[in-house]
Amino acid sequence: MAAMDPDPARTPDLEPGGGVAPGATPPETAQTSGLSAPEPRTRHRFPGTGIAALAVTIALVVLFTVVAIAIIVSLI
Repeated sequence: MAAMDPDPARTPDLEPGGGVAPGATPPETAQTSGLSAPEPRTRHRFPGTGIAALAVTIALVVLFTVVAIAIIVSLI
């Protein structure tokens, strides 16, 4: 298994300062992929707080509409 950062003194085609010579391929760095731990399963139901937030939002929209209509009617 290769080190994550190869030793520059032992890396072929690596110039001082870390560059590579023209036409040379830089060394590959080891890759890590995937999750370190399994993800927990998500719930497949809508939470109660989401239902409450929707209910409050709908109530505020209805209240705003009723007040707006009442103001318009009172101006006529």
